[in-house]
Amino acid sequence: MVVDEGIGLDRRIAGVAALDQPLRRDLYRLLVAASGWMTRDDAAGALDIPRSVAAFHLDKLADAGVVDVRFERVGGRTGPGAGRPSKLYRPARDEVAASVPDRHYDLAGALLASAVAESATTGEPVRDVLRVTARSTGRQVGEQSRAAREKAVGDDRRAEFIGVLESHGYEPVTGADDEIALANCPFHRLAEQQRELVCGMNLDFLGGVLEGIRPGDHLTARLDPVPDYCCVRIGPS
Repeated sequence: MVVDEGIGLDRRIAGVAALDQPLRRDLYRLLVAASGWMTRDDAAGALDIPRSVAAFHLDKLADAGVVDVRFERVGGRTGPGAGRPSKLYRPARDEVAASVPDRHYDLAGALLASAVAESATTGEPVRDVLRVTARSTGRQVGEQSRAAREKAVGDDRRAEFIGVLESHGYEPVTGADDEIALANCPFHRLAEQQRELVCGMNLDFLGGVLEGIRPGDHLTARLDPVPDYCCVRIGPS
């Protein structure tokens, strides 16, 4: 199971901020309601605004990652004399949403849905399947991250592990004893409702990430619930 965490928090906040303008919201709603790609001319005509104004705001939405762009000749004409391709727009496939602190309910949902589906097929208890699914998914994340870092800038695996924690919203804090506390729980609301299940899933996921990255100082993940912190803490084994 490979999980794509999609765009980062800064990028998602930029996408939300790009919609903090009435005309851009109207353009975005127009694209959502359309059945496919839309040209600048079509958007300008639908909202009765100048083409240049539509183009400016559509490109701002594209810069923020809210809409996708492609170029294509419209009207069925091809070959010499067909004119330049038109710039087309449609809503981006990623949802436009942001939360502070960062949450990753999409990851939790993917793990839980996968476990439920496999349990229904095999008859294994959901909790047991979830443990295996969370650990294997974490291991894939760690292996992919390790491979990318080794190709790019060398082999500092502890730093890479901290980078993975940051990219998944955990907000790691390293103490004087080299233990890593997690100042944010990416699954906060779910953990409040189903603490044992979600904290166990969290522990297995992070344990899998450690297995995939294999940091040199032999870190291990353990349950250590502390107020205002994630339930998992990472320290030397």
